[in-house]
Amino acid sequence: MRTFVNESSEDYLETILVLSKKLPVVRSVDVANEMGFKKSSVSVAMKNLREKEHITMTDAGFIYLTEAGKEIAESVYERHQILSAWLISLGVPSDVANDDACKIEHVLSPESFSAIKKIATQDV
Repeated sequence: MRTFVNESSEDYLETILVLSKKLPVVRSVDVANEMGFKKSSVSVAMKNLREKEHITMTDAGFIYLTEAGKEIAESVYERHQILSAWLISLGVPSDVANDDACKIEHVLSPESFSAIKKIATQDV
């Protein structure tokens, strides 16, 4: 069962995970640019994620997911990937599918996601 984390925190954690796959290090400015937010807003979010022990930050400002943060980020990312691919396979344009997956990934029950995942991965 997933630990409750608000939608905003899930989005930040997912973004950090995705950026960490593309960049050698992730900084607040990278997160701000990726999400289209002001750096000041991202700084507040990073403080909250540090307090919840979902990330750590070095003195140089490099952001790393903790085990707990990585677990949440990977779960949200998996949901996003599967939901967007499934919607695309149903004929939804990719930009719409990605936007919808981003909304659905936060509210879908584990049971419903499991059922969708089962069907969606059979098609692959």
